[in-house]
Amino acid sequence: MSTTKEDWTGRKFEVEVGPVAHGGHFVARHEGRVLFVRHALPGERVVASVYEDNGGSFCRADAIEVLQPSPDRVEAPCPFSGPGLCGGCDFQHVSWDAQRELKAQVVREQLSRLAKIERDVVVEALPGGPLEWRTRIRMAVDRDGRPGFRGTRSHDVIPVDHCVISRPGMVEAVADRKWRAQELTIVQDGDGNRHVGEVRGRHTVRRAGSDTAVEIAALRKWRISADGFWQVHPAAADTFATVVGEWAAAEPGQRAWDLYGGAGLFASVLGRQVGETGSVLVVESFPGAVEDGRRNLRRMSQVEFVVDKVERAVGRRLPVEDPHVVVLDPPRKGAGKVVVAEVARRRPQRVVYVACDPAALARDLAEFTVQGYRLADLRAFDAFPMTHHMECIALLVPETS
Repeated sequence: MSTTKEDWTGRKFEVEVGPVAHGGHFVARHEGRVLFVRHALPGERVVASVYEDNGGSFCRADAIEVLQPSPDRVEAPCPFSGPGLCGGCDFQHVSWDAQRELKAQVVREQLSRLAKIERDVVVEALPGGPLEWRTRIRMAVDRDGRPGFRGTRSHDVIPVDHCVISRPGMVEAVADRKWRAQELTIVQDGDGNRHVGEVRGRHTVRRAGSDTAVEIAALRKWRISADGFWQVHPAAADTFATVVGEWAAAEPGQRAWDLYGGAGLFASVLGRQVGETGSVLVVESFPGAVEDGRRNLRRMSQVEFVVDKVERAVGRRLPVEDPHVVVLDPPRKGAGKVVVAEVARRRPQRVVYVACDPAALARDLAEFTVQGYRLADLRAFDAFPMTHHMECIALLVPETS
């Protein structure tokens, strides 16, 4: 008997929308299949148009007509948001309070399903409101040289002349001309300076403005590469550094590790805590970030940077002495079993885990549980309003603590 499913691409269905799912969409069902529907809300009745069907148990759709709206639905502030348009924002149609509750539901569900941890979660707002917060953007350029953003799960470029979540003037600075680059990077740093880079292939070939961006966080001014990683919300870096410092609580003379340490934001906090008689080891795979970190923290002799992948370093390059505190800030995929197991084997008193993906966080928390650690505290922050993204910070301690 054939199990081939009919291709629903382009078909429209009237469906009842269920709960939010990780990834900025909502769950609906039709004829035994799951539809992941964007631009909808729980409890709504919508007409869903399928835009992707790979023949499995689910397909992807847009809500193109709302028959019964949710009380949390608002008019999107951006004219480029909606079905078939810019794919950058998932929740433009959702009130800001409801956005944070939806994100909290996602974190709770991921913790419960993947880590078997039942915990209430509140997603905290950062200062400044839901608009005009983004300080770093990357724009694609279409065949006519016009800059824009890509559609959802698409290579199509949607030209735009402004962006309501970006700092005023960032998109406008590049929208009034044609470009020969493949992509553009626009950074507005902590001093208000704007840096525009033209990208071809994997390299920035030309830049308007300085190659160095200035940021302020953790009681210091940072000078980092304009192409380097930094939090995109202007309040995020300082907020996260404060929480990491409170939970790390390293003491003078102690040893700390900062894994996936970037330019050393958290290492600067740890370095102040352990003082000149302690040590902070930073492991970061991107040489440019390490160069920035060494330059900014050159007066902190207790901070040492190592250029290596964390997965490789934990097996052969980390010191024999066990750390008292470990900070983990892995990429979206998480730290993984090898790193978690090696960190746990060293039995630090506290592990502070900074996560940009709740599913990866939950998987790693499950592994920490296997290794004898428990979740002692958790905070979540709406560092990316209007999108489904958020940032979580978790504190882990040995089970016997």
